[in-house]
Amino acid sequence: MNRILIKNAKIVNEGVIFEGDLLIEDEVIVEISESISAKSSECTIIDAEGNYLIPGAIDDQVHFREPGLTHKGDIESESKAAVAGGITSFIEQPNTVPNAVTQEILEEKYQLAAQKSYANYSFMMGATNDNLDEVLKTNPKNVAGIKIFLGSSTGNMLVDNEATLEKIFSSTDMLIAVHCEDEQTIKDNLEKYKEEYGEDVPVTVHHLIRSAEACYLSSSKAIALAQRTGARLHIFHLSTAREMELFTNKIPLEEKKITAEVCVHHLWFTNEDYATKGNFIKWNPAVKTTEDRDALWQALLDDRIDVIATDHAPHTKEEKKQKYLQAPSGGPLVQHAVVAMFEAYHKGKISIEKIVEKMAHNPAKIFKIEKRGFIKVGYYADLVLINTGMPWGVKPENILAKCGWSPFEGYTFKSRITHTFVNGKLVYNAFKVKDIRAGKRLLFDR
Repeated sequence: MNRILIKNAKIVNEGVIFEGDLLIEDEVIVEISESISAKSSECTIIDAEGNYLIPGAIDDQVHFREPGLTHKGDIESESKAAVAGGITSFIEQPNTVPNAVTQEILEEKYQLAAQKSYANYSFMMGATNDNLDEVLKTNPKNVAGIKIFLGSSTGNMLVDNEATLEKIFSSTDMLIAVHCEDEQTIKDNLEKYKEEYGEDVPVTVHHLIRSAEACYLSSSKAIALAQRTGARLHIFHLSTAREMELFTNKIPLEEKKITAEVCVHHLWFTNEDYATKGNFIKWNPAVKTTEDRDALWQALLDDRIDVIATDHAPHTKEEKKQKYLQAPSGGPLVQHAVVAMFEAYHKGKISIEKIVEKMAHNPAKIFKIEKRGFIKVGYYADLVLINTGMPWGVKPENILAKCGWSPFEGYTFKSRITHTFVNGKLVYNAFKVKDIRAGKRLLFDR
């Protein structure tokens, strides 16, 4: 039996921080107490030395690029980066090659992850304009949800047929997650800037091409459709102040049928950073203005926004160094997302309890993930120890994403993850990922 005793931890769970010990047996947490006694011959003892013990983060939106785009990243490399960053479970998106738009292709991705993943995994079923029959075959017990691109992004899986959208929203009880940007608005904006700049459009206008108006038009339309049909809607990577008026904090999360997510990069960067970061902070939806960022923070803290995720989407340096119009959107974030949020804690912007709520508890609640996202007896031991006083700088040599770069390169974080456990196995410590593929397929209470 695998037995690990973590002693002298500041345990963070459900809005409370308390000092205590935690005992793991095999894959699960079996005891949490002020003090647990055990002999070193009976179990492995890890002294947390007063550091924070948090539930592993659950990233509900990543692009790990396998199959078909593995020159950018793959399940093995990106899940390694995830566990090094304190993310113990991920939900991956369908815009791989081929797109995960049939049950057969979707299941092939699960088989790949079963062999390769260091973290727990699930994959979204992708919707298109003509695969409703396949979408409706999706098993709610072992698939996270349905993903719809209402704006074209990497992979070009745009769904723009109104009748199809109506059928999907009205025909499934599964969670529908959406990328919201209005396609026609973006096309019109792009033509305007092409007329001004020709083929040398600068990245500094990315947020004006993929504009706040494009986001609001699409998000408001998706919400109206969900309200009309009764669909369970989750809106990914919100990026604008105006969209915040579409969401409520007036009811408990468990009662919400429409939920909201923000990504780390929209909380960190603004359009002013394009001048120095260029295409390396080119995302869809775009990083917007300081005012937008401030509004996202406010909505996160007052619970109109429910989840913090990454939209981890690596591309090679060579791809990113192309001219703006050719450079793809997206960047690697899983290794640095948790410590980036702890940086905000150091600045007094957010509490550790709230970080845990938005990165672990709430994704587990929204997707109804079985026995994960909390530090509770009987739950899987997906756990992270983090030292808030161990600075480290992001350098090419310590970046684990296959693409080898990070938008945080050159930044020094104050906090560092020291241990990551996945299903009770210590997969990361001493700043190295162990060769233990401990990830399991996520299951859902539906």
